[in-house]
Amino acid sequence: MIQAVKSDGKRIILCVVAGILMSVNYNTFVHTGGLLPGGFAGMTLLIQSISRTFFHYNMPYGPVYILANLFPIILSYRKIGKKFTIFSCVTIGTVAVLTDLIPSYVITQDILLISIFGGMMNGTAIMLCLMAGATSGGTDFISIYVSEKFHIDAWNYVLLFNGCILVVDGFLFGWDKALYSIIFQFVTTQILNARYMHYKKTTLFIVTEYPDEIARALYKKTKHGATTLDAQGTYQGTPRKMLYTVINAEEINKVLKIIDNIDEKAFVNVIRTEQLRGAFYMRPKD
Repeated sequence: MIQAVKSDGKRIILCVVAGILMSVNYNTFVHTGGLLPGGFAGMTLLIQSISRTFFHYNMPYGPVYILANLFPIILSYRKIGKKFTIFSCVTIGTVAVLTDLIPSYVITQDILLISIFGGMMNGTAIMLCLMAGATSGGTDFISIYVSEKFHIDAWNYVLLFNGCILVVDGFLFGWDKALYSIIFQFVTTQILNARYMHYKKTTLFIVTEYPDEIARALYKKTKHGATTLDAQGTYQGTPRKMLYTVINAEEINKVLKIIDNIDEKAFVNVIRTEQLRGAFYMRPKD
């Protein structure tokens, strides 16, 4: 019980910090450069720009952002996971409140620096959300639901949505800011690809004298099965057993520790998996 409370507390802190980073980013780099982040955050900023430019009304960020996220939140709560949605709402609420409260501050006027460092800050904030087992909301909710429900890659549709937002922004307010927004979003994606491992897969080939013990320990810890192959060492001609398995990349360190505890002489080849088909266990959202 105490461990669960500590874990939830840590997740809440990560979500709040992520929301603070996003709010600061929006009121420094993003607003200064007139850029658009991806997803519903970008759509909200676009709506603000349209309201301010064509209707001369400074529409607050928070209410529009929450309204845009309302349907995805309901969808996620019912179909993906209740705690996952609640923790995500912590980030969404933090962003909605603080973006309107934190004053704008100009760090630099250099649009390229704004695109790069703003994208880095945005990627770091999103990564904190993901580490907390949550998301920053909006299109993430929809893409996760579509991917799990229909077993298709929904991220391409998210990219299409982001592209439409940028086209509208470029048509209304100039293509230079829209093109710099692509750099901003690209840097965000690179930060996530480099630091967040949850959706990456790793293949292990394990040559060991204790294949059954290692296979049982791996399944107990990761819920991933393994295939045992007969092998033979070419140096001494000794019969060997080789385990073949695929795990989440973020699990690699604890898996190697498990293998080392059972057979410190095991030979392990770790290979990055580029593509995977078939049944693969993914821990469900809580």
